[in-house]
Amino acid sequence: MLIDFIYPIVATVCAFLLAYVATPAVRVLAFRIGAVDVPLDGRRIHKKPIPRIGGVAIYFGFTVTTMLFCDFSRELVTIWLGGLALVIIGIIDDVVRLNAWLKFAVQLAVAGFAVWNGCLIDHVSLGGGYVSLGVFSIPLSVLWIAGLTNAINFIDGLDGLACGVSAISSLSLLVVVLLHGEIVSTVLCAIMLGACLGFLPFNSNPARIFMGDTGALFLGYSFAVLSVHGVFKLHAVLSFIVPLTIFALPLFDMIFAIVRRLCAGKSPFSADRGHIHHRLIDMGFTQKESVKILYALCAILGLVAVFCTETMFDDQRVIKSVAIAGIAVALFVINLLIMKNPESRRHSGLTEDDMTTEDYIQELTPEQARKIEIHNGGVLNPAPSDEAGIQDGNEQKLPKSGDSENPVPEKPDPSAGAESETDRH
Repeated sequence: MLIDFIYPIVATVCAFLLAYVATPAVRVLAFRIGAVDVPLDGRRIHKKPIPRIGGVAIYFGFTVTTMLFCDFSRELVTIWLGGLALVIIGIIDDVVRLNAWLKFAVQLAVAGFAVWNGCLIDHVSLGGGYVSLGVFSIPLSVLWIAGLTNAINFIDGLDGLACGVSAISSLSLLVVVLLHGEIVSTVLCAIMLGACLGFLPFNSNPARIFMGDTGALFLGYSFAVLSVHGVFKLHAVLSFIVPLTIFALPLFDMIFAIVRRLCAGKSPFSADRGHIHHRLIDMGFTQKESVKILYALCAILGLVAVFCTETMFDDQRVIKSVAIAGIAVALFVINLLIMKNPESRRHSGLTEDDMTTEDYIQELTPEQARKIEIHNGGVLNPAPSDEAGIQDGNEQKLPKSGDSENPVPEKPDPSAGAESETDRH
């Protein structure tokens, strides 16, 4: 029915507006309570103090909208209460900086609450049948919820990165559950999408507010709960592959960071400049370029997850998902190689192109320059040579016959002026 499509759209708009309108008030609150990120070390990318409890606006937009559009359920209670606990601990951390292990203990407790309230991965679909996880269901569920909760927080290192990745992941999850007819999960994903999009204008580069731990922890936790209820238990051949693919980017960055730090003898929660976004910055990309690259990668992974759904692609889903993944990875690698070279990066159109005519002329060989002149009907280098200057000077000094004593200055040729005006355009 038409209402099944209109309802999520209206819910998305409502969440967008609530999060958007709430963000300025949250920004003022951040300055009042001292929840401001001041860049005093070399790890931070920003150069000025930025408030960092923007996740409160996202939580507000999501919670109020779900209260208005959704029926009361255990899934919603799990997100509301667990998310509130994480938002509170995030606000405290953004103000006074809590111990990382204490925050992790709270995250485990919230994950345990979610499992106790029915958010449990007790089986997965494999090869068309169900595989029961038995005694491993509780620890695996807690690990998934706590892991994804931290994964969004780990990737929150550039303006708009975590919020944009969350919006793309919400959209990917929305499409998957919609294809399987899960209307309740569809509305929840739509509301999450709207809340992220409402905050994103304030968080995009140059950011005016960060989501902080309040937003990153809440988003990661909410995604974990939504994926358990909406994806893991779907009647799909490889249902567990879908959420792993959708959230592959933040999960990989988190796992790689933990392994990297443990191998260096450091705490897995110690901050460093080894994240994917930091590596892109160190390669020479700007913040906007790095964020666009990671947006594209996240969207590709989401598309692969959609291709894995048997509802849309039936028996050919594996072939099509592998094909789109292979093509996307190949193009992604090609673009990375292009972007590593300053000259090809400027030609690619992926960055702001500040090339002038003089810059382009310097890149051409004489033969190429001549071809360009013939093709465009003009002269690339209009500056006269020394010999031409002397010639022109002698010609200007020679008076016309009969006007040697009272030379009359020559009028400019209108056609020449028109031609130069055309060349300029």
